[in-house]
Amino acid sequence: MSTRPTGTPSAGGAAGGSAGSTAGSTPEPRWRGVAAERTEDVSAGVRALLQQRTTRLLRDLLGPHRRALVWLTVLIVVENLASLAGPYLVGLGIDKGIPPLLEGGSPTPLVAAVVALAVATVLQMVTERAFLVLTARIGQDVVLDLRRRVFDHMQRLSQSFHETYTSGRTVSRQTSDIDAISDFLSDGLQAVVVSGLSILTIGITLFSLDVPLALVGVASFVPLVLVTVWFRRESARAYRATREAVARVIVQFVETFGGLRAVQAFRREPRGEAIFGDLNDRYRVTNRRTFDLMAVYMPAVKLIGNLAVGVALLYGGHRVLDGDLQVGVLTSILLYLRRFFDPLQDLSQFFNSFQSASAALEKLSGVLEEEPSVREPTDPVPLERVRGDLRLERVTFGYGDRVVLPRLDLHVPAGQTVALVGRTGAGKTTIARLVGRMWDPTSGTVRLDGVDLRRVTDADLHRGVVTVTQESFLFSGTVADNIAVGRPGASRAQVEAAAREIGAHDFISRLPEGYDTDVRARGGRLSAGQRQLVSFARAFLADPAVLVLDEATSSLDIPSERLVQRALRTILADRTAIIIAHRLSTVAIADRVLVLEAGEVVEDGTPQDLIGGTGRYAALHRQWEDSLV
Repeated sequence: MSTRPTGTPSAGGAAGGSAGSTAGSTPEPRWRGVAAERTEDVSAGVRALLQQRTTRLLRDLLGPHRRALVWLTVLIVVENLASLAGPYLVGLGIDKGIPPLLEGGSPTPLVAAVVALAVATVLQMVTERAFLVLTARIGQDVVLDLRRRVFDHMQRLSQSFHETYTSGRTVSRQTSDIDAISDFLSDGLQAVVVSGLSILTIGITLFSLDVPLALVGVASFVPLVLVTVWFRRESARAYRATREAVARVIVQFVETFGGLRAVQAFRREPRGEAIFGDLNDRYRVTNRRTFDLMAVYMPAVKLIGNLAVGVALLYGGHRVLDGDLQVGVLTSILLYLRRFFDPLQDLSQFFNSFQSASAALEKLSGVLEEEPSVREPTDPVPLERVRGDLRLERVTFGYGDRVVLPRLDLHVPAGQTVALVGRTGAGKTTIARLVGRMWDPTSGTVRLDGVDLRRVTDADLHRGVVTVTQESFLFSGTVADNIAVGRPGASRAQVEAAAREIGAHDFISRLPEGYDTDVRARGGRLSAGQRQLVSFARAFLADPAVLVLDEATSSLDIPSERLVQRALRTILADRTAIIIAHRLSTVAIADRVLVLEAGEVVEDGTPQDLIGGTGRYAALHRQWEDSLV
């Protein structure tokens, strides 16, 4: 079911609202988390909130590296000062070293300038290398930390989030977004830091050499700032669109190949190619927009820089002829001006990487800001030994505006097996998910052994309640590994014993490598029935107090179902169980049957009592018997 439960925060619902509507006094709740992802143009207020959130995440990521950042600052200052010494020493050599040689004097001033230049060059090389090594180390540690945070947080988010936030977007956050940040930290960070510091220090040096010529450089900043502000605004919008476009490409890719069997079975390849081609073309268009912006900004920076150098040369040359300025000083100023604009051109080149990383970090900060709708309790009640007594007290629940459970009261005593029967949408799976606390009720309480599930830790709940679904998902790895998921650290003997009890040992033994056979991705090497048997063995090994079977026998053929039914009688002994099944042969092993209609219990009794009556279950049973003839 794709709609979200009532009362849970939407992962993307707010994105559908207009950007302008969020400029009011309380925009933050509407744009919390990933709500802004699909909106390319947001208001200034929302943009400020997103930037604050991104800055908090960046500060948090860099926090553990404060000492290393101090060393980085020292290295970059020393490297920058050594770099600045070059033009100054060249000018000094021209004005103080060459005139004595022309007059037959000592070469010492010129030699001293050359030696100082050599020392400055070596110092610059050493500090730059140290800076690059330390930057790479910090960058990779930050990326590792960020990737781990996103992965761990994604696992903790509730199913209601993942039902709207597609797997393709999740993959995009973990791959393309983190890669964009990694690329910037590896290649762009050094250029951005060095360039920014160089602009500042060169500006100070220019004023110390000659104020009028320095003012020429400062005057060029006016058009430069205007161009940069325009570029930053437009490129931020363009890169947000690019991150969204690539996410949609990945979403389509993941969904297509995740459902490849259905695609090929229904000959949907042409339709898939058309959709993917359209999304790919949109990605191309958004990328082209970023390059178009760069094609304007970079030449503009170069033009402004060349004009500034030309004006400085013309004005400075005139002053040299008048005797107001020494040739060496003019040479130094021209070299500094060139270096003044070179960093700006470097910044324009790496602004691409910076904006891409900023947009990626904004999306990742949104994911990390999402909070699970099913949260760990702040005041947990420990469950030392779970008996399995279940109570649903005045429970209501719904998806969106549709109420599924209007008001349900249900008691399942410890050790009882209850089968839920009813039409699709009657509320059977909803009850199972509430018992497993995949969702919390809109109102009312679900209790296990008298304790509200909202006060039970995830560890205690997962140890006491296990759900086996129709999907029977298997992880890549061996058969034994997949069974051992039920109890990490279980011995091989325990794994094989669980398989024997469930009736899976015979088919596993016939596999090429037995329990060590690789099941491949999603258990593709096994049939649907075999995958379900492995899932049952996994649940049996977990030995929970409460077992929920949600259509868990639907994929089994008749022989496999008979094996499982025999094993189920052993598994369910002295254990609370909730069985959801359309196959009444599975329902027959229950102690009690509840017939649901529109979220309400309309019949309640043993299978034998209900079969002998004239109600809905008796009619269903007769229809099932007729289908066997």
